[in-house]
Amino acid sequence: MGMTLIEKILANHSKEKVVCPGDIVDIEIDVRAARDFGGANVVKNMQDHQLKIHDPSKTFFTFDCNPTGSDQKYAVNQQICRLFARDNGVKVFDINTGIGTHTLIEKGLAYSGSTAVTTDSHANILGAVGAFGQGMGDKDIAAAIHKGKVWFKVPKSVKINLRGKRPKGLYAKDIVLGLLDHFGANSLLGYSVELYGEEVDKLTLDERITIASMGTEMGCIILLFTPNEAIMEYSEFRRGEKLELIKADKDAEYEQEFHLDLDRFVPRLALPGEPHNTVPVKESTGVHIDSAFIGSCTNGRMEDFRIAAKILKGKKIAPGVVFKIVPATDEIWNECLKEGLINIFKEAGAMVSNAGCAGCAAGQVGQNGEGEVSISTGNRNFPGKQGKGKVYLASPATVAASAIAGCIVSPDKIPDKPLVRDHTSNRIVTDTLDQIPGEKDSKPKVVEGRVWYIPMDNIDTDMIFHNRYLTITDLDEMGKYTFDNLKGFENFSRVVMAGDIVVVHKNFGSGSSRQQAVDCFKALGVQAIVAESYGAIYERNAINAAFPIVTCKAISNLHLSNGDDVRINFETGEIQNLTKEISVLGERFSEVQLEIYQNGGLF
Repeated sequence: MGMTLIEKILANHSKEKVVCPGDIVDIEIDVRAARDFGGANVVKNMQDHQLKIHDPSKTFFTFDCNPTGSDQKYAVNQQICRLFARDNGVKVFDINTGIGTHTLIEKGLAYSGSTAVTTDSHANILGAVGAFGQGMGDKDIAAAIHKGKVWFKVPKSVKINLRGKRPKGLYAKDIVLGLLDHFGANSLLGYSVELYGEEVDKLTLDERITIASMGTEMGCIILLFTPNEAIMEYSEFRRGEKLELIKADKDAEYEQEFHLDLDRFVPRLALPGEPHNTVPVKESTGVHIDSAFIGSCTNGRMEDFRIAAKILKGKKIAPGVVFKIVPATDEIWNECLKEGLINIFKEAGAMVSNAGCAGCAAGQVGQNGEGEVSISTGNRNFPGKQGKGKVYLASPATVAASAIAGCIVSPDKIPDKPLVRDHTSNRIVTDTLDQIPGEKDSKPKVVEGRVWYIPMDNIDTDMIFHNRYLTITDLDEMGKYTFDNLKGFENFSRVVMAGDIVVVHKNFGSGSSRQQAVDCFKALGVQAIVAESYGAIYERNAINAAFPIVTCKAISNLHLSNGDDVRINFETGEIQNLTKEISVLGERFSEVQLEIYQNGGLF
């Protein structure tokens, strides 16, 4: 019995002559790499366990998640890796290089029949050149660096045959989105998939990279191509030596074999939220977009940018649309510059960033905001992956055309005039409310609620909302971190109920000026806070945010217990413990506080 392509590669890197699905074997790893994402943890594992490097010449760091060095945490992690690399003679492909998996192909480190592991979940992109690539955790990578090998369970193999001719205007991204539409996210889960067919053999390296890169979204272990002559010539040139073509045996056995008609494939896009939820582009034609992105490990290649430039040349991006372009590697960036593509992009109104992962990495070019609609060449559009907006996935051609049109269109349907979005619709609700007489006076001046009694002084802003969460700007997300740094009340956000009232003692909210220490209570639906006194900045922040705070020097006279019901009159300052039928007088809202409260805030 012959072996499939994955079986052949794994057998060649193990002590076994033949391997079968289900076998667990130790395989030698030709490339052991860690990114700036996870790299510092790899170093920590190496140092904590005093692990030696098996072969520094086969060990690499690739900095692609934060290629701009703009994030302080990433900058720290990158420097940890650099120092470790310097001490151990390890090569670093630094922030000016580009995406690690593409770099491995570009530098001749990944090629037909080779093996590589990295901290990148899309390491299986190396299947584009017929190599075995796998993303692994930091402990696995540390073990690979130390031992030069990892254990691996041989997966079952599936063969997909694409029959017929490739339709004109069908791009590689359309093909892989078509595969996702057919197989979904889990029907090929855990399989090694091999692609064959007359048109498949004609696919260029860049096209193979696009298709292989979305094997992860299909649930595959890897999506493997058998290199054609052009791919082998490329790898040999990059490697600087003659290479052996590794391919499946003719009598290899596959778990399943599928036959799909390529001539029935059409240009597609993935709807927001799920890469496998795809539809023909024509079904979403006319959907407004706010931003467009071409790049990522899926479509950051030269052919992708040539396609985009051909569409963009002599045209302008639609008003109100932000167009972001990020090449996969610095070599590709420079080639774009030499061919004049950068100039075409800039004249069209696009922005071009340095090479890297971009939109898939938090904080990088390609992210979007709440309510924003993006069309991207990336491989993932899970909620929150590229931001809080909606993300459609499509080919570079569809993305470029849509950026010009201001809405989703195919390249042959670009309108003479772009569709300009009417942003005034976002203000309709506010304008309408402003026109309703007395609407701003509708906020209650008397509130009742269950008490949370915290008899403590000097609860500062770090106890209320710790500084490790200061990058959070989403009001709804703030709530869950309220009091998680206040001993004894760490679970406050999970048990508090909307309408509750918090009562504390002196100097509540002392410390920093962070607005989140006020907004987190609003997010949870807390009605008001009563305290003997407040930190000065906190008091202003609360008043200006229209969040009710009441000062009362006689809190102890209320004989409060958790769960008591209280009533507060903001105009008179009266506070009643309804459970125990006790009443005290606090400070009433000043005219300014009452006005801001009724106005819904300072603005």
